[in-house]
Amino acid sequence: MPFNWDLVWSSFGPLVVGAVTGTIPLTLASFAIGLALALVVALMRLSRNTVVSGIARFYVSVIRGTPLLVQLFVIFYGLPTVGVKLDPWPSAIIAFSLNVGGYAAEVIRAAILSVPKGQWEAGHTIGMSRGQSLRRIILPQAARVSVPPLSNTFISLVKDTSLASLILVTELFRVAQQIAAFSQEFMVLYLEAALIYWVICLALSSGQSVLERRLDRYVAH
Repeated sequence: MPFNWDLVWSSFGPLVVGAVTGTIPLTLASFAIGLALALVVALMRLSRNTVVSGIARFYVSVIRGTPLLVQLFVIFYGLPTVGVKLDPWPSAIIAFSLNVGGYAAEVIRAAILSVPKGQWEAGHTIGMSRGQSLRRIILPQAARVSVPPLSNTFISLVKDTSLASLILVTELFRVAQQIAAFSQEFMVLYLEAALIYWVICLALSSGQSVLERRLDRYVAH
């Protein structure tokens, strides 16, 4: 069968709109919330209080040990059975944020641990509290180490947002599904959606490289 180029051109606009109004905002919101959660969880993991660190370890274990799709379904389809009903968008953001938090927490924890202990001692020597040393000395250095893995997490999240189509969130892949169901041209639409995801990820990878080069200027070699 000939490739339906007319469908490709006519569907390109709606797919891009789905990416701009659905995929990208969902990714940004989930990553921002997840990153804030990850920082808290990472600090809890580093706590000397066994209860606090245990809670954080349990959370990370659950998130990393269960599929994202299951987490999404538990929040959207499972919570209503116990009286908590959420709309598709909040459900997706909560699920993706919790997932990012679990994975990024380990990245941040490892980055903090990679900073030499002498840096903590240097902060203490000049009169800084532990919190001040963390904010002014440790986290800036840990940020450089964590950029590559966190960037990879962000890029993976862009692709993972396609799962939100399963709970009726209108994003890029959901739009592709709708057009494909109407036109019956599933191969054309899914390949076109894949191409748009690829282009977005290529742009993000380029941005990651630029950010790493900028941060390299503040690292002694």
